[in-house]
Amino acid sequence: MQTYYYLVASHKFLREEEDLNEVFAERTRNYQEQGKEIDFWLIDRPAFLDAPELTAVKAKVPQPATGIISTNKQFITWFKLRLEFVATGEFQAPSATIPDPIGVLTAV
Repeated sequence: MQTYYYLVASHKFLREEEDLNEVFAERTRNYQEQGKEIDFWLIDRPAFLDAPELTAVKAKVPQPATGIISTNKQFITWFKLRLEFVATGEFQAPSATIPDPIGVLTAV
């Protein structure tokens, strides 16, 4: 099982009000230069929020939601410090209630 760290907010906030393209492009370039695999993904309508253990988080976030997930806790912490109006946390996957999110995601 893998630990994933997440940041979620309303789709409007993350996709329309915040310009994340530059941040992701720079991070992707940096990873390529270092020969590192991408460990972060931007996803619309994150399915992990439907897990029973994340019901309270989903209730706090305006829907539809968009999320950033990563296996790098510091990356999510950095984003949390940069953005307002977001919820953060972590989950284990695959589990009985959350399938492996990597199988359904494409890198940013």
